[in-house]
Amino acid sequence: MRYGFYLTVLTLTIIGSLSASLRAQDTSKKAKEKGGKARDAAAVPTGVREYTSRNFVVRTDLTPDETKDLLERLETMITQVGRYWGKPNAQIIEMYVVKKPDVWPEGFFPPEAWQSILSGGGLTMSQTTVSVDRFAGTKTLLNAKSIVYAVADRGTPQHEAVHAYCVQTFGTSGPTWFAEGIAELGNYWRDKDVSVQIHPGVMEYLQNTEPVPLTEIVDLRQTTGDSWQNYAWRWALCHMLAFNPNYAARFRPLGLSILAEGNQTFESVYGSMAPEISFEYLQFLEHLDQGYRVDLCSWDWKTKAIGVRGKSQVQSRINAGRGWQATRLLTKADQSYAYTADGEWQLGKEGEKLTADGDEKGQGKLVGVIFDDYKLSEPFELGREGRWTAPQEGALFVRCQDEWNNLADNNGTVTLKLKLAE
Repeated sequence: MRYGFYLTVLTLTIIGSLSASLRAQDTSKKAKEKGGKARDAAAVPTGVREYTSRNFVVRTDLTPDETKDLLERLETMITQVGRYWGKPNAQIIEMYVVKKPDVWPEGFFPPEAWQSILSGGGLTMSQTTVSVDRFAGTKTLLNAKSIVYAVADRGTPQHEAVHAYCVQTFGTSGPTWFAEGIAELGNYWRDKDVSVQIHPGVMEYLQNTEPVPLTEIVDLRQTTGDSWQNYAWRWALCHMLAFNPNYAARFRPLGLSILAEGNQTFESVYGSMAPEISFEYLQFLEHLDQGYRVDLCSWDWKTKAIGVRGKSQVQSRINAGRGWQATRLLTKADQSYAYTADGEWQLGKEGEKLTADGDEKGQGKLVGVIFDDYKLSEPFELGREGRWTAPQEGALFVRCQDEWNNLADNNGTVTLKLKLAE
């Protein structure tokens, strides 16, 4: 019989969020330090009521109708998050949600939580008890309890509830890039809808700011509580990895390893794919808008481009509801090619049927771009048929001209044929 040596460790984790110019968008702060104690459920101030649902106990100064709406959003979110990780929430999440700070008496909240609320954000305070087997080098989560303090602005309670779920379910929420990226992902999560729908202020910031490099986002030296701007980049990366079919299959196992405090890291899982991820991450940000679908705009890394000789040709089917698509043609600089694109497509379910020439405004027209060494040429127009001279060497990609966030309801395909021009 082997006798193990077990050490029980109690840790207190504070995961908080602050809000700068965006009240519905938050940032987080995580530190191993002492914080306030959980409040007695009966010790709620005048004007505050307690509400319960399947997964939550919420004490708030919101109206009953506002609280009903909040609980519906929280329940939808926690169901989707639990389903994604394969671990339904099994423990009630306790929350204090504040709409009017002056309703709550001075000293009611722990100081850190109160400061975060006054800043327009939130704080998740957690206690975990872990048993450590030093001989086997394993840890077992014995108990974890989280309390959420958050402003009532739409989004903050969901964000903090994800932190609480992760700690209560797994004992940790992971490194900063993952913890805050996942919390924001949960904040915006909707059932069977992977389109981008984020806070307008966050959208404006991402659309008008030079992208933060991928290596900086996943840098393990980062700490929570830095800025809502950094949260935006972490969300963008996690959203792309979670829903882009090129990377989604690896993202969930990576997340489970992180939450189980395993040895997998972003670099160990995605290191060999870093150039591809960086390319698609920048493409995502370049075309980002409400309704954008990373699954429809994922890059085709598998189709090989080849040159054509003599009377040989390459052929491909181009879908109106996708982003850039491979044509199989490897171009030569200054070489002329003849092409035909037969078929019709529609911009929207009830849209007019169009050829690859598009409409009078150019929408629905077949357009192209050349990919070479993870860089794209300037887009150029093609159409239903004609001759075209390649401006450089590379793989030719094409698409149906339409707004990047309006691809999901497009219908139809055209068959594109390319050969050397006579």
